[in-house]
Amino acid sequence: MLEFETDHDVRTRAATVADRPHLIPLINSAFAVETFLQGPRTDEQRLAAAMEQGTILVGEDRRGRLLASIYTELRGTHGYAGMLAVDPEHQKSGLGRRMMEAAEDHFRTHGCDMIEITVLSLRPELLPIYRRFGFVETGTEKFHYPHPLAPGLACHCIVMEKRLR
Repeated sequence: MLEFETDHDVRTRAATVADRPHLIPLINSAFAVETFLQGPRTDEQRLAAAMEQGTILVGEDRRGRLLASIYTELRGTHGYAGMLAVDPEHQKSGLGRRMMEAAEDHFRTHGCDMIEITVLSLRPELLPIYRRFGFVETGTEKFHYPHPLAPGLACHCIVMEKRLR
């Protein structure tokens, strides 16, 4: 995990139950642009389930304020990362890349040789970002999120992978 080097640095660590009240608004504000989904991106029940199934890594500043998070799940020798969220005030600062790197380190530590993500087809602006992170498209999946799309919209998931070794 990253440690502080300057006042602008962010330390990463695994989220705890005590972080939930801060994670929910962080995640929902980061995903507020997804107006095509009905309801908030996460809530107490969804976040608790995610933390039970996987690990959420958080990035915090020196004051302990959460600035970013990413969901990680071990799937044998593969890792799955999702719900990369950066506080809107800190987007485009490199923090998203740092959180993805922390997730990759987490997976390597657990013996994973590949990481997989899915990107909603209604967010095409994210594909070039993840390509710069080293991901390549490997296929598609049906839309499988827990909350429905706004009426009249169609969406699918674009699967992207990156080798870790």
